[in-house]
Amino acid sequence: MDIRQLQFLCALDQHRHFGHAAEACHVTQPTLSMRLKNLEEELGVTLIRRRQRFEGFTEEGERLLNWAHQSVAAFEGMKTEAQRLQGELVGTLRIGMVPLSHVELMPSLQQLHKDSPHVRLQLHALSSQQIIAGLEANQLDIGLTYLAQADMAGYRVWPLGTPQVGLLYHPDYFTPESTHTPDGNRLSWEALTTLPLGLLSDSMRFRQGLEHSAKLKGMELSPVLESDSVEHLLEGTSNGLCCTLVPLPAPRSASATGLRTVAMEDTLPQSTLALVCQNSQYSNNPLVQALIQRMTCNN
Repeated sequence: MDIRQLQFLCALDQHRHFGHAAEACHVTQPTLSMRLKNLEEELGVTLIRRRQRFEGFTEEGERLLNWAHQSVAAFEGMKTEAQRLQGELVGTLRIGMVPLSHVELMPSLQQLHKDSPHVRLQLHALSSQQIIAGLEANQLDIGLTYLAQADMAGYRVWPLGTPQVGLLYHPDYFTPESTHTPDGNRLSWEALTTLPLGLLSDSMRFRQGLEHSAKLKGMELSPVLESDSVEHLLEGTSNGLCCTLVPLPAPRSASATGLRTVAMEDTLPQSTLALVCQNSQYSNNPLVQALIQRMTCNN
């Protein structure tokens, strides 16, 4: 058994396809398949259900996957630490992010890249549940997520505040009637009943927070468009299909397409966003430590 075989196994878990896993590992598919078959023979158990194509992992394979992910993470962490001891950070930082995260993560990533140009960054748009699952399976290093009600024992948590909610719209199609308040123009929640809405799917924590806020106002949100893709919502808003609710400040890409925002009148309860990682990742992963240092300096 060697670390390369375990990396192949983890890649297959991520891509769920022999060809795609081989491509990600920069080897041919026969090479990857042969090395995984050798691993099974050495361990004495069948890890993979296969016929002409990948059909999933066996029960034994699922149990051993966690060990493989931990071993690969420890190996990558050791390499990163060795480079750090030489005065340079290298490696790949895997970040899970909930859609429409209001925290300005990009400036921190830009600073990290400037200071350590050999660090690769992987961003994955996921739900809060998927992020926690990815952290537990060592498929992610750190997550930007809404804090769950679940027990966070074993995690390091850096709360980043609760987002103000605003309506994103295109002025060529809609002119929301806002009311003047001492701190500027704001939109009542009741005004949403006159507008077609595009919202994230109801599995997303931000959408769940919106539904809770609407219920507190005696309303029910009835979107004309639902998607787990922020791009779909922005496209729908840009083309006049709908307006959408977003954390403020709105994504910078929105202003480039002529979209405007107006804050909602009431600040109703929303989930708190936070950076989270496992205690072991923070202790052993210099890339996670470097990102946290830059995030806390920028906020």
